[in-house]
Amino acid sequence: MGKGDPKKPRGKILCANLPGKKKHPDASVNFSEFSKKCSERWKTMSAKEKGKSEDMAKADKARYEREMKTYIPPKGETKKKFKDPNAPKRPPSAFFLFCSEYRPKIKGEHPGLSIGDVAKKLGEMWNNTAADDKQPYEKKAAKLKEKYEKDIAAYRAKGKPDAAKKGVAKAEKSKKKKEEEEDEEDEEAEKSKQKTEEEEDEEEEDDCK
Repeated sequence: MGKGDPKKPRGKILCANLPGKKKHPDASVNFSEFSKKCSERWKTMSAKEKGKSEDMAKADKARYEREMKTYIPPKGETKKKFKDPNAPKRPPSAFFLFCSEYRPKIKGEHPGLSIGDVAKKLGEMWNNTAADDKQPYEKKAAKLKEKYEKDIAAYRAKGKPDAAKKGVAKAEKSKKKKEEEEDEEDEEAEKSKQKTEEEEDEEEEDDCK
């Protein structure tokens, strides 16, 4: 969503928790924790309180629909950029190769874990892995990067195919969806890894003080 885009309508549960949010506008909020608290509060609310929240949600939805009727998206955002399924895929980093190897193991041992929790565990495991043990992943990542650079140069030399003539097979779509899910988990793991590293840096600074 762009800067000038109409804000999406709030749901009834979120509307129910707006008064508390307005009282503490500067408080930092963890979205997952906030959503959980909102759901818990909704369960304990009376029918009268729920009715008010539902009315607020309806009014906000009407506001959104009204704004969307007159909204003109900025140029360049109306069309989705075409991605050629035959283009060489960007190579994974050493950390992502590590994730690909250990993700199935973590999921097998902890089947109930969410994507975020799996990512957090992968980030912690990578940060606790010795430099020597990271080398095989780093070497493999370097080789894959070298191959990618050659492949992408050859691909660009041939020229991009006409998007209108390219159809994506059902099997390719399924494969792409799986890859996107894995990419999402890898991104979550990368964020978790960075967060852990930042926390460790803060602890080291505190020790120095």
